[in-house]
Amino acid sequence: MTDIKRVRDETFRKLGLQEKNSGIFNGKWIDYTDDGRTESISPIDGTSLAFISTAKESDYEKTIEIISKAFTEWSETPAPYRGSIIKKMSDRLVEYKEDLGRIVSMEAGKVTSEGQGEIQEMIDIGYFAQGLSRQLYGLTMASERPMHRLFEQYVPLGPVGIITAFNFPSAVWSWNSFIAATVGDTTVWKPSSKVALTSVAVMKIISKVMEEESLPPIFALLNGNGKVVGERMANDRRIPLISFTGSVKTGRHIGTRVSERLGKSILELGGNNCAIVTQNSDMKIALKGVAFGAMATAGQRCTSTRRVVINEKIYSEFLNKLKSIYENVKIGSPLENGVLVGPLIDNEAVKNYLAAVKTAQEQGGKLLYGGKPHNSGNYVLPTIIEAKEGMPITREETFAPILYAFKYSTMEEAMRIHNDVPQGLSSSIFTNDIREEEFFLSARGSDCGIANINTSTAGAEIGGAFGGEKDTGGGRESGSDAWKSYMRRQTVTKNFGTDVPLSQGVRFNIE
Repeated sequence: MTDIKRVRDETFRKLGLQEKNSGIFNGKWIDYTDDGRTESISPIDGTSLAFISTAKESDYEKTIEIISKAFTEWSETPAPYRGSIIKKMSDRLVEYKEDLGRIVSMEAGKVTSEGQGEIQEMIDIGYFAQGLSRQLYGLTMASERPMHRLFEQYVPLGPVGIITAFNFPSAVWSWNSFIAATVGDTTVWKPSSKVALTSVAVMKIISKVMEEESLPPIFALLNGNGKVVGERMANDRRIPLISFTGSVKTGRHIGTRVSERLGKSILELGGNNCAIVTQNSDMKIALKGVAFGAMATAGQRCTSTRRVVINEKIYSEFLNKLKSIYENVKIGSPLENGVLVGPLIDNEAVKNYLAAVKTAQEQGGKLLYGGKPHNSGNYVLPTIIEAKEGMPITREETFAPILYAFKYSTMEEAMRIHNDVPQGLSSSIFTNDIREEEFFLSARGSDCGIANINTSTAGAEIGGAFGGEKDTGGGRESGSDAWKSYMRRQTVTKNFGTDVPLSQGVRFNIE
């Protein structure tokens, strides 16, 4: 097995990391203290990677004050220049992609290609943001009043709070921060404490660019617990927008706190994603798509495939072939070549996996493969459970590689099973029948924010808006016109005449 400590030391040297690191940046790095520190532990083998200092109440107040002041300057900077800065940051990430990806793999347990892919996603969204900086379009409408111009514009919103989860420890931050900065906002980032080291490594690179370009602190970092940082952000009227990625339970709380002060929120919550495999599918494509969706990142993606609904005509054949793939997949250290399934994030996740498998069987599910730990540590076998419609456990999201298999006879039945969960993030159908495709995309079809044809529920591109419906929260991040969430929309009426005519024929004469 790869020597984690050796890899850590080599990577730390290249990135300027230490065994003890400050987890607070607000234009400068706040001195490290042992008071309230968090420890980064690799899920690969339990190695202690580093200690990161966390924010106190005074650190929080100072940081919000700083980014609020920085917003005034940054928002008045021309958007194309802002985009060029984000592009420079992406260029710098290219230089450190391998090392940053290695940090992600060591801390989050992602296999090497996924760790590298996470950094590539940051790079891509940065380049997207540069192009976006010249396309922040409004609308011009015809006014019903003479000598009037009517138009809409989008104005920078203010400081944005970004709270991210462990499973995408850097990419989701960039979805929000790079877009927010391009439209003129400043941001403060509260990462998951489970991946605090990744946040420090990323901000080391980003802060260097800000220093070289003599920029105001447009990006800030506050590692810390929920009460000191997350709860304060949710209740802070100085932060008009909170973008939260995490569980439905915590998202409900954050959303409630923000809405009570009439703030805005982007909520990216749970996913219970389903793939439909029809008798008209290309089985080779369907098998790969379902296997990747269910096992990638050890089932710890919000877009992981957790349910598969298979036509009765190919049900047995498909499951037998899928089981064969599961039996031959390589599980182990994500730093080793050929490994496709790494560890769960921690022992608590392993307990949740085992509890879900037990519950599924108690509710009538049949274990077809897996259902137990793989060796020691945080490794488990990817699992397939033959499920019955209506099993309560199948309506819940378990962050682990558990796939529930259902049988269907008609497309109406398949869609009923597909949509019968509280969550609505990602979905897919595997078919070569255009009628089945169109039914899946119709109002009676997938009720998710993301719909895929002949590809996995996992692996969304940055060019499209990312997000879901129902308990997933309704938020949208990343591409398309998701940038509008980080701005305030303003309708402008401009009178260039010599009178004040009123709309709807209203008269108000003053001599």
